[in-house]
Amino acid sequence: MKTLAIAIRAALFTLIVTGIVYPLAVTALAQLMFAHRANGSLIADDKGRIVGSELIGQAFTNPAYLHGRASANDYDAANSGGTNLAVTSKKLHDDAAKLDATYRADNGLAAAVVIPADAITRSASGLDPDISPENAALQVARIAKARGVTPERVQAIIDGAAAGRDLGVLGEPHVDVLDVNLALDRSFGAPPSALTIPP
Repeated sequence: MKTLAIAIRAALFTLIVTGIVYPLAVTALAQLMFAHRANGSLIADDKGRIVGSELIGQAFTNPAYLHGRASANDYDAANSGGTNLAVTSKKLHDDAAKLDATYRADNGLAAAVVIPADAITRSASGLDPDISPENAALQVARIAKARGVTPERVQAIIDGAAAGRDLGVLGEPHVDVLDVNLALDRSFGAPPSALTIPP
């Protein structure tokens, strides 16, 4: 009985420390030090409405907006994942060819134009909020035409939102799609068929 009592006390102590005290302490510390990140890195528009997260991509189809990387799961954060297809998969190659044809048609690109890999492949997470600067640059003409502005003005907004490698060496240069689209609306106004903000 003495051993059982010790075991029960140890289990209760462990439950309280690891199941209550530790999570509350970590949550409180995160809220104090990194509140924006701890609350989902949410992004609000100029009216204060939450329109997305810095960490999760969205599907933009309006020609007046920058389009993100294709997703294998419709940007569903509860179902993160890629296609898991091997490089030898015919389905993967067919999907890339379809994405390539759509990308070229949407942006009025000739067959000789080299398309960046992130424009014709789906990411491993299916949630990428960023695209490469090369991908963004190929969309400038379409966005400028849809908004009735010069390509240089659109490119300037993209350049202003571009980020380099973390610490100068980690990752790749990238452009946050939602940041650019919000900046486009701030600079030129929302297009007639504006972005539908997700619930």
